[in-house]
Amino acid sequence: MAPASHMNYQKDERVLCFHHEILYEAKILDLRHIDPDDRKSPYEYLVHYKGWKNTWDDWVPQDRLRKFTDENRELATTLRREAEAAFRQKNVKPTVKKRGGSDRSSARDSEERQTSVPGRGTKRARENDIEKEESFYVRPSVRIAMPDNLKSLLVDDWENITKNQQVVALPAKCSVSQILDDYVKEEKPKRTSTADLDVLDEIVMGIREYFYKALDKILLYRFEREQYRVIRKRWEDGNGDWADKGPLETYGAEHLTRLFATMPELIAQTNMDAQSTTRLREELSKFTLWLSRNSAKYFATRYTNASNEYIEKSRGAPNPAPATATSRLV
Repeated sequence: MAPASHMNYQKDERVLCFHHEILYEAKILDLRHIDPDDRKSPYEYLVHYKGWKNTWDDWVPQDRLRKFTDENRELATTLRREAEAAFRQKNVKPTVKKRGGSDRSSARDSEERQTSVPGRGTKRARENDIEKEESFYVRPSVRIAMPDNLKSLLVDDWENITKNQQVVALPAKCSVSQILDDYVKEEKPKRTSTADLDVLDEIVMGIREYFYKALDKILLYRFEREQYRVIRKRWEDGNGDWADKGPLETYGAEHLTRLFATMPELIAQTNMDAQSTTRLREELSKFTLWLSRNSAKYFATRYTNASNEYIEKSRGAPNPAPATATSRLV
């Protein structure tokens, strides 16, 4: 993102300022052009961090500053809490036994392990699994703020599908596409520069792309794949209400939140520089906080019970009967 050449902050203004991954309350003491001989060069700002000695005062570029709004204060609190939790866990090395399924964000992986074909687990295979799991925990990741109520909804979602043998009623009452459109509509007036608007558009476009590509490969539980197979055929046929529809127009907040739970590992596979990664983390965290505040509006209130026919099909059992019961699920 190119630095802004106009002044968005004033002397003595109360702001929030990034220092590494955390937003701190600060005050602008002074400002100047980065190049004193070029009046069109970007501004930089001398900030004093509240509660810190003057020796920490620092000249910072505009892209490290955020307006002192309620939304940004909420983001600052969440980022600090996430950083503190990560610090506490840093020196705690969990055993392989504890890792087996306690993390709901990787529930699909543990579900696949638990439903593996018995008798295939050789010693070497188990060692390979342990090595893969060890490498997973040492890989770098980008922490995205996940509010507690979204975590709770993810757990409920996992239990409804894997334990209660239910599926989310589809199409969702509010699709992923509509949720993202609503977010952009609400967020755009808060963006004070063209650069910030461009970042918003890029982030939302990226979320759409990730969701489209990740849905059937990462986000679905095994029990949901038969439902997905039926819906995909409807997309391909393009008849009636299913014409011009796809994942973004059919699935909703439950599956979108699963994407954000897996996003840290997906981002870790990219080659973004530190500045871009920090900005991406901030933008994605803003979205999860917004979704959390609006969870009652976007999350489904009912799951559909699966028929015996559907359950058999989801397990891959042969069933010559037509998929009428399966179709009623969606």
